[in-house]
Amino acid sequence: MVLLNAPIIPWKGLGGLNLYSHISEYYSIIKNLKEADALLGKSLVRYEIKDEVILWFNIFNGKLFKITALKNYTGKLFDVIHIGMPIDEVLEIEPSFEYDDFEEVYCSPKGIYIETDPIEHTVLWISVYIKEIDNEDFDKGNW
Repeated sequence: MVLLNAPIIPWKGLGGLNLYSHISEYYSIIKNLKEADALLGKSLVRYEIKDEVILWFNIFNGKLFKITALKNYTGKLFDVIHIGMPIDEVLEIEPSFEYDDFEEVYCSPKGIYIETDPIEHTVLWISVYIKEIDNEDFDKGNW
């Protein structure tokens, strides 16, 4: 069960879900979904709990490497940043975010991605991820 009002904690998790945890811990959630939302390449899979969260797993080690909070998630990052907030306010609160033109998201070296609505300029989703996500052998599950 996802705790939709739990804090968003970089490098740790959100919704009562923990990064680095094994996919088998989410059997009760995943078994009720119709199918995997997407297989990404040969080593990554994601499961979306509609309008709540997306769980991103590495197939080779079975571990959760990223969690994305979606529109029904009410928990906050740093006790103030939340879904629907104007990105200008986010940047005032947390200046470590930089826009990545290729990925089209705001990235922070503190372990956070934020995607924004291109018209409203508000936060659409917030992701936390593991520190090893940029390692050379990440896809192989060597973390």
